[in-house]
Amino acid sequence: MPHMQMRELKENHMLSREPLKSSMNQKKPPQMIIKTGDRCEDGPGRRNGRRRARGHRVVDRLLDGKKFEPSLGSTPCKSLMFHRRPGYGHLGTKCMVKANHFLAQIPGSDLSHYSVDINPEVASRKLNKAIMTQLVKLYRNSDLGMRLPVYDGRENLYTAGSLPFTSKEFTVLLVGEDEATSNVRKREFKVTIKFVALASMAQLRDLLSGKQVDTPQEALNVIDTVLRELAAQRYISVGRFLYSPNIKKPQALGGGLESWRGFYQSIRPTQMGLSLNIDMSTTAFIEPLPVIDFVAQILGKDVYSRPMSDADCVKVKKALRGVKVEVTHRGNVRRKYRVSGLTTQPTRELIFPLDEHMNMKSVVEYFHEMYGYTIRYAHLPCLQVGNEKKVNYLPLEACKIVEGQRYTKGLNEKQITSLLKVSCQRPREQELDILQTVQQNGFDQDPYAKEFGINIDSKLASIEARVLPAPWLKYSDNGKEKEYLPQVGQWNMMNKKVINGSTVRYWACINFSRSVQESTATGFCQELVQMCQISGMEFNRDPVIPIYSARPDQVKKALKYVYHAAANKLEGKELELLIAILPDNNGSLYGDLKRICETDLGLISQCCLTKHVFKISRQYLANLSLKINVKMGGRNTVLLDALSWRIPLVSDIPTIIFGADVTHPESGEDSSPSIAAVVASQDWPEVTKYAGLVCAQPHRQELIQDLFKTWHDPQRGTVTGGMIRELLLAFKKATGQKPLRIIFYRDGVSEGQFYQILLYELDAIRKACASLEPTYQPPVTFIVVQKRHHTRLFASNHSDRSSTDKSGNILPGKSFMLGIMVWLN
Repeated sequence: MPHMQMRELKENHMLSREPLKSSMNQKKPPQMIIKTGDRCEDGPGRRNGRRRARGHRVVDRLLDGKKFEPSLGSTPCKSLMFHRRPGYGHLGTKCMVKANHFLAQIPGSDLSHYSVDINPEVASRKLNKAIMTQLVKLYRNSDLGMRLPVYDGRENLYTAGSLPFTSKEFTVLLVGEDEATSNVRKREFKVTIKFVALASMAQLRDLLSGKQVDTPQEALNVIDTVLRELAAQRYISVGRFLYSPNIKKPQALGGGLESWRGFYQSIRPTQMGLSLNIDMSTTAFIEPLPVIDFVAQILGKDVYSRPMSDADCVKVKKALRGVKVEVTHRGNVRRKYRVSGLTTQPTRELIFPLDEHMNMKSVVEYFHEMYGYTIRYAHLPCLQVGNEKKVNYLPLEACKIVEGQRYTKGLNEKQITSLLKVSCQRPREQELDILQTVQQNGFDQDPYAKEFGINIDSKLASIEARVLPAPWLKYSDNGKEKEYLPQVGQWNMMNKKVINGSTVRYWACINFSRSVQESTATGFCQELVQMCQISGMEFNRDPVIPIYSARPDQVKKALKYVYHAAANKLEGKELELLIAILPDNNGSLYGDLKRICETDLGLISQCCLTKHVFKISRQYLANLSLKINVKMGGRNTVLLDALSWRIPLVSDIPTIIFGADVTHPESGEDSSPSIAAVVASQDWPEVTKYAGLVCAQPHRQELIQDLFKTWHDPQRGTVTGGMIRELLLAFKKATGQKPLRIIFYRDGVSEGQFYQILLYELDAIRKACASLEPTYQPPVTFIVVQKRHHTRLFASNHSDRSSTDKSGNILPGKSFMLGIMVWLN
């Protein structure tokens, strides 16, 4: 094969400032004695225009933090204990469901923990495990005393009993391919195994029995490592997920990608005992195609007879960089290489120095003389493989993508749709797949599980649940139905009017879809206006200016034209709403439009896709009207219990409910900021309207940096601010009083971050309160919401239609207090 020698982030806030409609019920609740929480250490201009308020989904899991006094940077995590749960709920109808948890029995005796030191040092976990596998193969029957250890690929090795030594050095000879050069070579390693300590199982048993002890993470890690050892040899491991093309036939996703079926596996300490959580998963892998076919799929055109443009080369280079390929032009010799780039010249023009005397030879001649291979597609570039010092050239047609490489870049819309289609399952099918996975893994025959005395049940765990009663909803007294009880989690707006309808006097429409004629757009807008009026809104029938048509690539220019044209006609009054008709496949248009409207113009917008404009559905128009009403400051519905002062821990005293989350850039994006968002209720006792703030912060930073902040101003001195403070002030302005209780829902936090988030963010909440008034310290309930868990629930009897919805899912409103809840101390 031929070769040749070779910022600081700007903060950006947006706050919904729409004044609230008057509450339907101004009745005061009974006076109560309020005990506030203890105090803790204290530690630019805005555009006019209304911002939309956004809601936040919450769950029934409370961690009461009002007795905790944080001191940022000084309190060690292990000194913090979560508040003990005061009891369990009893409301609702009892029933039994199944969960994708499999009970595990653990050994009674302690396990042995050893450290592993490999010289020369190896960075690859895969190579480390290969070295240890060879060591066990060579020495198990002798020096290891017939023990079958498990190794985590780094520094930890565990055995079910003691080894015949406390410290010993082994010599291991490994024969394999070098990743960089792909040369087959022998490597010798010195491996030192040294006794560290006994890994106690007693603390884990205490935790499972309900005692207040720290979570024995080491014991859990040992059991997890044991149960993954055999599976990691059979499947491709991606974090806690394991994938294989043999679990289910891969399905093409387009663009050279295919879906692989796999599963998630994790050991969990639950109230019913130790359990193995198994959940199905589907993700994208690179299809093991000939590289030239992969390139044709990436570009979506014929590359076999036509040369690639510069733009094509950039796209292909981006897609193939880092991908492992194997050569196909050398018969049974299938050496592997990692792609580092793509040549700028076609293969027929490539020459390279054959020796140190700089005798030149073309790539086409080299492959013909060296391998007897005639390059057919010499008009295409070559792959560059190997390292920077020694770049090798490989024709696209002489390479094939190595199987088993997960695709880590972003998927396009079509690929996402295809992936969702192949991964979506009915509950009964998903349950059967989970059971089949457990059967295929054969834990009862797993030599590592047998060695460590671990047994896994083959049946799904059965747990007790309660179906909570649905809440009654209050609508406007002007509608036929003033109150409504949702059925199976569903309801509609038929015969109902929103409880507080907003007013839209000045609106405009902009059409970015070439296929939508002006008459069609006009008809759609009139239908939408009529639906908004039927729903209970006051909506002017006529737009401020005629519907304006524009090209998608002129979005900024078009938006500013419509905004200023309307402003000129209104003579000082502001445009209140923009309706935008978008093409079905609009790329970045939607994001650009929202960004410009929200940050540049201060304008509320409602986008509609072309397919809905042509096929007008009353259900779709009703949904749009509800969105518009909320964006414009109205309320769609209110809980009847809220108006009757009957919501526990909310209705008795003025209460504000926060919701917070951080969105991180997609995988592979290493420079974009993370975006923190905080919303807070702005009415009480209804807690229906929310104001929102967003803030950019450092890349992949999970702690919300701007909850509370102070800075020095040359004129005003020390100034306090931050999202919590602003939202508290907005609540006081809207309701006329400070909240006397704070409920803070925090999304997106992994278990390993619980203490860190609680220490930092609860401290910020306390400081924000104290900045308003030194003695102002309302009690705070800090609730972590976890959506991305892997517990799946199934009906005990899938044939019982009274216990499932139309799709076969368990009924909405299910509450679980015992069984699969994870112990966290």
